[in-house]
This record gives sequence, structure tokens and C-alpha cells, in this order.
Amino acid sequence: MNYEALLDAEVLAFVDKMNALYTEPAVGQPMAERRALYKRMCRAFEVEPPAGVRARTFSLATANGALPVRTYRHAAATASLPTVLYFHGGGFTLGDLDSHGDFCAELCALTRYTVASVAYRLAPEHHHPAAFNDAIAAFEWLAGTAEGPIILAGDSAGGNLAASIALHVRDHARPPAGLVLVYPLLGGDPTQGSYLHHAHAPLLSTQDVADCLASLTGGAYDSQDIRCTPLAAIDYTDFPETFIATAECDPLSSDGKTFCERVLSARGKATCFNEPGLVHGYLRARHMSARAMQAFRRVVDCVVAIGTRAMLLPATEWKGSRLDQRQ
Repeated sequence: MNYEALLDAEVLAFVDKMNALYTEPAVGQPMAERRALYKRMCRAFEVEPPAGVRARTFSLATANGALPVRTYRHAAATASLPTVLYFHGGGFTLGDLDSHGDFCAELCALTRYTVASVAYRLAPEHHHPAAFNDAIAAFEWLAGTAEGPIILAGDSAGGNLAASIALHVRDHARPPAGLVLVYPLLGGDPTQGSYLHHAHAPLLSTQDVADCLASLTGGAYDSQDIRCTPLAAIDYTDFPETFIATAECDPLSSDGKTFCERVLSARGKATCFNEPGLVHGYLRARHMSARAMQAFRRVVDCVVAIGTRAMLLPATEWKGSRLDQRQ
């Protein structure tokens, strides 16, 4: 694949910067050193926190110990507005409250919605289903405290968690009103589609995806376990309204398309937009690439649209299929 032709100068510059800061030096390094390099990379892309957003960090007491959470709240927010429960990417082995903090703060500033970010347990120290259990605990906490609708969201591995949670809590007393995924890893067939066409894409390869799942599960990946393979699910009825953003030059782009088709086939409401000329991880490029900023704004607009529609309905009717019947 000729990525020099598919990617514009700004995106190519982003790829070069990422490779210089993390991808190439991290190969073969021990996990502690990989995490240190990853933190350095994240800091290199950080932007100034937006005005009017206040961050608060605390821990939730769960059956598996303390779970770090950081909430971002805008000065103009009201309790009845939606809350976005956000799960960060990082291949299940990297990332924390800081790694995606500037994105969460910016999402809060542009939507006026509260954003709650979760530092779920990472592999290889904590294998599946540790991250899933932490994500469920975070949802239960928010379902018991938030006044407004809840929107599940996440990027990459975090998108996997958000989708898995959405599949498991459809019959909850406080079901999520929406699901927003950015280049999610959903457990698609690695022998087809984008896994083949973009097997050696910049910043993420098909082998990288397999390595992430192996790390998550300690080498015992079960492709039929919907707690780590959302696309293994058979039933998508009563699913929340879903928006998925994928990147054209990413082995995971087929996952988003397939998941969207599954929700639509169950008469749910879903949209998938494959961002042309972008690569996995493009959210970090939003302030150095016009294409990435446009894609980021599309995510923001969809979060607002889902939240706005949800606020027009009773809490018992936030599920996607029922939402469709009202439109």
C-alpha cells in the first residue's frame, strides 16, 4: 500500500513524529520502559487545557480495589446534561488518566457535557476480564449517580471496552443513551477486509492487533467471548444509538463497519464514518492536521447529537430501537 500517496503532508508529519517518539524505540522494550516512552509521547502532543473546564481526580471503591477516575466538568454545565463515560486506548497495556486527559477536557469544553475517564487495570499485570470488570464497575457507579443520560465512549482498546459494556447493560435500569467509538478494536476476522488491505499500516499493523489481544488475555484469547470480542455477539436488539469513526489507513476500519451493520440489522440506529486519509491514533493529530481536526469535530458533533436526542426522551426510552420509533 502506497501510504505516501494516501496521506497528506500533515498526517505524514504526524506519523513521523509518533514513530520518533514512541513506535520504533518501543519495539522489544520491557513494559515499564514502553510505558515511560508512551507517557513521553502523550506529553509531546498535549495541548493547553481549555478554559472553563475543571478536572477532579478520585478513586471508586470496587470489589477489585480502588479504581482511579477523573471527571471533567464545564462551568456552564447542569446536572441534567449527559455524561460521557470514556475509556482510553493503548492496546490494553498502555494509558492512564493523563494519556487522554487533554482530549477528554476538550470534549467536555466543546460539548458542555461532563466527561468521566477511567484508569482501568492494564495487562499484562491484569489479564482479561480485569479491564472489563473495571469498566462495568465504572458504569454502575455512573448509573447510580448521574442525573442525565449516559453516553459510552472510547478509542481503540477503550472502544472495545465501551462496546462490550453496551452489549452487557442493555437491560439495565439506566441503559446508556448512546455509544461513540473511535477506531475501535472489536475483534473482527483478521484474515479479511482492512486486516489484509492495511496489514502494515502506519502506527498499527494487523500483527500489533493480535499482540494486543494476546497481552490482554495472557495468550488465551477467546474470539467468542463478547467481553473482549464485541463482534462475537449475536443479538444487537435494544442497542443504544451508535456512532463509529474509523480511519481509512487502519487494519481496524472493517471492525467499525461490521459492528455498525450488525446494529442496523437489528433495527437500531447506527452510523459509521471512515475518515479518508487518516491513520490509527489520529485524535492526537487534531492540532497538527486539518483532516484530523475535522474528524475530531465530527465526533464532538455526534456526541452532542446523541445527547440532545436522549434528553428529549424519558430515561426508560434511551435504548436505540425505541429512540428510532420516536423519530
